[in-house]
Amino acid sequence: MKTWKEIGAGIYAKLIAGKYESIRNNAEQHQADWLKKIVRQGAPTVFGKEHGFNGIYNYETFKNHVPLQTYEDIKPYIERIINGEYNVLWPGRPMYFAKTSGTTSGVKYIPISKESMPYHIQAARDMLLLYIHRSGNTSFLRGKMIFLQGSPALEKVGGIPTGRLSGIAAHFVPKYLQKNRLPSWETNIIEDWETKVEKIIEEVLREDMTLFSGIPSWIQHFFEKMIEKTGKKIGEIFPNFSLFVHGGVNFEPYRKTFYDLVGKKPDTLETYPASEGFIAFQDDYKKNDLLLLTNHGIFYEFVPLEEWGKENPTRLSLSEVETGKDYALVLNTNAGLYGYVIGDTVRFTSLQPYKIIVSGRVKHYISAFGEHVIAKEVETAMKEATDELNIKVKEFSVAPEITPGEGLPYHEWLVEFEEMPENLRAFIRLIDRKMQEQNIYYKDLVQGGILRPAVLSVVKKDGFNAYMASEGKLGGQNKIPKLKNDRSLAEKMYKLNLIEKMVK
Repeated sequence: MKTWKEIGAGIYAKLIAGKYESIRNNAEQHQADWLKKIVRQGAPTVFGKEHGFNGIYNYETFKNHVPLQTYEDIKPYIERIINGEYNVLWPGRPMYFAKTSGTTSGVKYIPISKESMPYHIQAARDMLLLYIHRSGNTSFLRGKMIFLQGSPALEKVGGIPTGRLSGIAAHFVPKYLQKNRLPSWETNIIEDWETKVEKIIEEVLREDMTLFSGIPSWIQHFFEKMIEKTGKKIGEIFPNFSLFVHGGVNFEPYRKTFYDLVGKKPDTLETYPASEGFIAFQDDYKKNDLLLLTNHGIFYEFVPLEEWGKENPTRLSLSEVETGKDYALVLNTNAGLYGYVIGDTVRFTSLQPYKIIVSGRVKHYISAFGEHVIAKEVETAMKEATDELNIKVKEFSVAPEITPGEGLPYHEWLVEFEEMPENLRAFIRLIDRKMQEQNIYYKDLVQGGILRPAVLSVVKKDGFNAYMASEGKLGGQNKIPKLKNDRSLAEKMYKLNLIEKMVK
């Protein structure tokens, strides 16, 4: 028999489903409305005055007034906010700073306003309600839920509460979920990741866990620790576990191992939250693409990936995109970001409604020879190869080797296995074939004798965790890049003696 909480959630879910039907059908109008709202509210700010917001009347004039920007470009404005100034990017001062790690800027402080914060919380709630509406599954509300996340303990930067987005969000968990939620506050604020994981395991093993949420690689590590401790699969430890909510990286390369660790196939939902705004979520648990959130405080722009790096690349609104093409994602938000290049690339799978997949990162690609390999391609090659050969991979990353000691250059696949395959050479040959099937430029380079086929380097057990620990990025929301256009990660792995052997 369903509890009152389950019955109430079912009724509310039906109302939310109707709301999102309207959002899907009016996406372009919502986007036009948000552009007007963001420009109007940003007009009296320092940034708005400097960029002539009062002279912006439509998207074409907006593009003429507001350039594309990275964090480096807005950093001087952030520093003015930290120094105590008001009305710099958005009226007043930010409600929070979301703290993220940057590759060129060091620590980034992304503003979250009192207007933008509710959309972060609303989107996560609505995703679960849409899942309830479509699946009819409310049983996960009876048990305990865990969100493997950053510490909710916030510091002050320029007088503004600051922390990881997931830690900030922890302060907004609805009261009706507070009793169901783990870990405890005392455990969640532990900074050392391994200590924190051990304490979380102690807490969850006493509970009826029904929902797990987090970045797949860290949830996998967490599950492995519990299996080591109990000798049981996750589904045996928690027989009522029915829903896994994930984000941060593509789940597909992890899916096979995840199901094996659990011992059954719980439903899965993908989210696409960013410090800059909640961008998309999986509104249908049976389909892998994500609904773009077009009425959630963000006006989106899209730059065709092939034009990325040009002096004046084409900037498109939602009404101008096409399916099957990769775009660099640009955000304009009700927290004071304008023309902001988030760094992700997306690909539309549908225009009615507008649905996307995250295809990679602007900076995470390999094009040492003009091949322009992106994350989506290496992730697909890995998934198809592991499925076909029934191989379990824990983690991987790809790097170019431009000047090998001998022979032709190549792409080096650094792979940590759950179980060592019998035929490593067959595995890397299959991956290479899958890459050639997806990327014609890579195929031409290999078949033209410019590159040799891919090379496999086997990473030692827990090698990627050791690498992340050496970088001070173990746990939390930190992720291994699936590919890089340089050898910084690969060389560090070799320096730390984390490579077991190479297979050519």
